[in-house]
Amino acid sequence: MKAIRVHQFGGPEVLALEEIPIPTPAAGEVLIRVHAVGVNPVETYLRSGSNPTLARPYTPGSDCAGVVVGVGSGVTRVKTGDRVFTSDTITGSYAEFTLASEERAHHFPDRLSFAEAAAIPIPYATAYRALWQRGAARAGETVLVHGGSGSVGLASIQMARAAGLKVFATGGTEEGRDQARREGAHFVFDHHAPDYLQDLLRLTEGRGVDLILEMLSNINLGRDLTVLAPRGRVVVIGSRGKVEINPRDTMSREVDIRGLHLFMASPEDRRTIYAGIASGLENRTLRPIVSLRFSLAQAAEAHREILSLGSMGKIVLEPLG
Repeated sequence: MKAIRVHQFGGPEVLALEEIPIPTPAAGEVLIRVHAVGVNPVETYLRSGSNPTLARPYTPGSDCAGVVVGVGSGVTRVKTGDRVFTSDTITGSYAEFTLASEERAHHFPDRLSFAEAAAIPIPYATAYRALWQRGAARAGETVLVHGGSGSVGLASIQMARAAGLKVFATGGTEEGRDQARREGAHFVFDHHAPDYLQDLLRLTEGRGVDLILEMLSNINLGRDLTVLAPRGRVVVIGSRGKVEINPRDTMSREVDIRGLHLFMASPEDRRTIYAGIASGLENRTLRPIVSLRFSLAQAAEAHREILSLGSMGKIVLEPLG
C-alpha cells in the first residue's frame, strides 16, 4: 500500500510517499480501507519535532474514514463492509489502509460522504470537550469562539448554538466570517479590527462573555481575560508560542484559564464525547464542513495550508484520488 512516512523531523518536505506492507489486524483491531483522511494541526507540530522521542519512521495521522475490510478476533461492534470513521489509529491514517482498535471505530450516517466523516473526529471531539467537559458551558450563557472559521471553531459554533448558548465568533476573512454566521454564530467579528473587543463588550452591555474558546492563545489570551464575565472561563485549545498576561485580570472577576489536551480524555470522557457527536449527527445539528481536498501525494501542500491563518473548515487527504 501507499503511505506517507516521516524519517526525520523537519518541514513539510519530509513527508515522503512510500510503498509499505498492508498491516494485519490483531485481536480487538479492525483494518480500514481509507477513503479520506482528516488533517490536523497537531500533525504538523509532530512532524516538526515537537515530540523528539517519537519513533521514526512513522506514518502521521489519527483521523480517517473508510470501509472495514478486516477484523481481528473478538471484534463484535463492527464488521467487514461497515463504513466507519476513526477517532485514532494504530498505524497512522495518511495511508491507503490503517489499523484502529474496535472502540475507536465509529459508524456514521449514510448521508455523509467519507470526506465529511473524516472531518469529524478531532475537531468535533475537541469542540465537545472544550464546551462541556472543560468549559462547563450551560444553556443561556454567552460564548466567544476565538477562531470561528477553522474546523474546531465551526464545530464549536454548531454545538453551542444547538445547546442554547448565545454565540459570538471571530474570523480573519470575510469568507470565514460568513461561514461562521451560516453555522449559527449570532455575532461575528473581524479579529483584525482594532476595536472588535470593545464591540463585544458593548453587545454584552459591559458584562463580557461567560466562556471563550481560544485557538491562538499566544496572540489573544491576555486580551481574552479583559472581556470575561465574572467567574468566566477561557479554554486554551491552541497556541503557537508564549504570551504575557496580567494575573490581576483573573483576580478581579475570579476567572479561570483552563487548558485542553484531547488525549488526556479518560475512556469515560471519550464515550460521552462520541455519544454526543453521534446524537448531533443523527439530528443534523452537526454538519461537518470540508474546505479543501488533496491527494495523498499532496500531504506536504496540505500541511502548508492548514497553518495558514486564513484556513476555513476541514482539510482532507483522499488516498483513492
